[in-house]
Amino acid sequence: MCDETTANAYESYEKAGGSINRRDFTKLAAAGGLAMAFPQFADAQGVNQRAVSIKTPEGDMDALLAYPKGGAAPGVLMWPDIKGLRPAFESMAVRLASQGYAVVVVNPFYRDLEGLALPEGVSFPSAEAFAILRPMRAKLTPAAVAMDTQAVFDFMDQQSEVSTAKPRAVLGYCMSGTFTMQAAVMYPDTVAAVASFHGGGLATNEPDSPHLSVSKSKAAALHAIAEDDDKKSPEMKPLLVEAYGDAGLDATIKVYEGTSHGWCPPDSKVYNEAQAEAAWAELTDLLSGALKPA
Repeated sequence: MCDETTANAYESYEKAGGSINRRDFTKLAAAGGLAMAFPQFADAQGVNQRAVSIKTPEGDMDALLAYPKGGAAPGVLMWPDIKGLRPAFESMAVRLASQGYAVVVVNPFYRDLEGLALPEGVSFPSAEAFAILRPMRAKLTPAAVAMDTQAVFDFMDQQSEVSTAKPRAVLGYCMSGTFTMQAAVMYPDTVAAVASFHGGGLATNEPDSPHLSVSKSKAAALHAIAEDDDKKSPEMKPLLVEAYGDAGLDATIKVYEGTSHGWCPPDSKVYNEAQAEAAWAELTDLLSGALKPA
């Protein structure tokens, strides 16, 4: 399970003497000090953002839409990790919008709550946090994810800030890595790029493994794998390489040295800034080639 992997990664990182970077990310965002601590996540002058509500068959999904000023841009769906929608991901969406994309970052747990997934005072990872998150995560079946993806894409079609003439991309972190591959299969003529960061279960020996459907998609891909995930599941990378190779699709499938599961979001306890920036650069290259940003 992704949550167990996260907890183990954090514990190993701390035992090895790693510092817990950016633990006050949310406080910095609220206090307006985010740009000073993280210049790369500063709100860009050329970006607008607004909270939105997306209609789905199972309720209203709260989300943030961030987009560049001055014209419609290619749409990007960003799924957060198991901690859900929060300032760290909102800042990542704004940063990506500054590079020419209309980004919708969603609350995957809208069926249960609006806004932050964890109450104030509940630390992550912890038994208390997982007791809250696991039941909500269990509702994100492939059918539910397909429904939500359809709802977000329908929403994008109705927004003047999102280009309907250009292809789209889907990004996923940790638990949502597989969601990206599912979307590429669902919308082969719409999704031109997918990217997963420390995603779990992308390629396994099970008959329903996501990598077995890669040939049904047309999307270029980036799969950024944590070093400890690679050690735990050494079969994942070669299976992905083989699947994308057989499908004739462009794919960067890379293990990032010295990283722990969950290293990309800047509020993660195992955030690795240098390698997160390296993965972001790969993402930028992927999207600029596949989506032709505004």
